[in-house]
Amino acid sequence: MRVLTDPVAMRNWRRARGGSVGFVPTMGYLHEGHLSLVRRSLAENDATVVSIFVNPTQFGPDEDYARYPRDEVRDLALLKEAGVAAVYMPSAAAMYPPGHQTAVVVRYITQTLEGAARPGHFEGVATVVAKLFNAVEADRAYFGRKDAQQLRVIQRMVRDLDMPVEVVPCDIVREPDGLAMSSRNVYLTSEERAAAPVIHRALLGTLKRFTAGERDADTLRQFAASQIDHEPLAQIEYVSLADNETLEEIDDIIEAPALLSVVVRFGNTRLLDNVELG
Repeated sequence: MRVLTDPVAMRNWRRARGGSVGFVPTMGYLHEGHLSLVRRSLAENDATVVSIFVNPTQFGPDEDYARYPRDEVRDLALLKEAGVAAVYMPSAAAMYPPGHQTAVVVRYITQTLEGAARPGHFEGVATVVAKLFNAVEADRAYFGRKDAQQLRVIQRMVRDLDMPVEVVPCDIVREPDGLAMSSRNVYLTSEERAAAPVIHRALLGTLKRFTAGERDADTLRQFAASQIDHEPLAQIEYVSLADNETLEEIDDIIEAPALLSVVVRFGNTRLLDNVELG
């Protein structure tokens, strides 16, 4: 397994390698969700590249960039064992050299939900993913559905800029009690961790209401919020029921699927989850 630390070395490796390449971009501190993406890429491509880069430009000034969990030694051991061909681990200086002043802006789809809650976040995401795509030159790139808006932003960027990579959405991987796997779960106290599965239960309960015939969006939003509110440690940041592609809030589910997404805080930890209705 090769470890590459700058874009020129990454491109040279890819062009010498030939064949199809799958790509899994990560910020490290790998868990089973990441590894499920790696396994799918390994099954569908001649070689797989994984990037590990905690991107400073997608964190706000009061967010957790400095304390974001990191364990590169463990990550590299997991990826070597999995059979990854190369790991791209650029430094911040390699990604954003002195004088860097160009950003990728995806407009309308970034103005709601996480884009409204975290100004500038998706500009950082789109820019770093575009740079990673340029360095790796992969045929396919694998993203989890947990970060639903991020997935749609990247899909839109790829379509609008004619990027020669296929974006492959992959199902959310969950703990046995339903909590979506996330590197940030490590922040939860034992009490918060025990409470956090209320998010998934609320989503499943709302999906059940939809399956039974409820189509009024406000009723479904309120039901999801009421289920989460039963948990005293949970603080709802938002509950959204939106068009599955544009992410604009809807009044009624006329054409399924619609995206039900939530952000809930447990203490200082911010957890995202979602389910498609229909």
